[in-house]
Amino acid sequence: MLRMKETSRQRLWERRSQTPLLVLAVAFAVAYAVPIVAPDAAPPVHRACTATEWTVWAAFAADYLVRLALSPARRAFVRTHWMDLAAVVLPMIQPLRLLRLVATLMLVGRRAKMAPQIRLTTYVAGAVVGLLMFGSLAVLSVERDAPHGNIRNLGDAVWWSFTTMTTVGYGDHSPTTGLGRVLAVGLMLSGIALLGVVTANIAAWFIARFERDDQVERLQLAAIQELHAEVRALRAEVARLGVRPDGRPDAPAALEATAPTP
Repeated sequence: MLRMKETSRQRLWERRSQTPLLVLAVAFAVAYAVPIVAPDAAPPVHRACTATEWTVWAAFAADYLVRLALSPARRAFVRTHWMDLAAVVLPMIQPLRLLRLVATLMLVGRRAKMAPQIRLTTYVAGAVVGLLMFGSLAVLSVERDAPHGNIRNLGDAVWWSFTTMTTVGYGDHSPTTGLGRVLAVGLMLSGIALLGVVTANIAAWFIARFERDDQVERLQLAAIQELHAEVRALRAEVARLGVRPDGRPDAPAALEATAPTP
């Protein structure tokens, strides 16, 4: 009984905290993008963005701790949510903006998948847009000041992210730093994974459609066979009663029925 109560409280917390956490994620996106898009902004703006990033990360960390406290099986929760734990601990070990970005993306993705109202297609579309945006910003922040880099503005970064995610790779823009190449590997793998999800989703839709059509066809065939059986049974009954198909009595049966009894 106590475990059921704790589980219901955990689900209630997850349902109520879903929208505020997504709003905080949008705030994190803005705070992460502003210093990169506008590097010449005033120092208070940079400090406010940094404070916002840490605040959002702290909110997701607090959400993890609350869900852990409300879980009826805490050890199993830690085992099944180890990515959430890694995302919470990672920025504390090395407080880099890129690690805060990765941690927040991981936490947002994990919490978004818990929402039953978010369908797979919406999740994939949001993941594609998020990876394109954050991948572009991350590689721009790393490659902008590189001595031999060729990704100098946001347009170059978005173009590079798009060609990398789609595995086209024209080669006109490419990272030259070690961290930029790590980002490229992550973006490639993410693009391949999302492409696989989209392909599998489309294939599953076609298979379900064909299976549904086959099921309807089988039901119609069964109904037709049942009607044929009923028609044969009615014909046999009509023949047994001596009535013609037009409803008039059969001649021998009628004479036999009207003949006087000796």
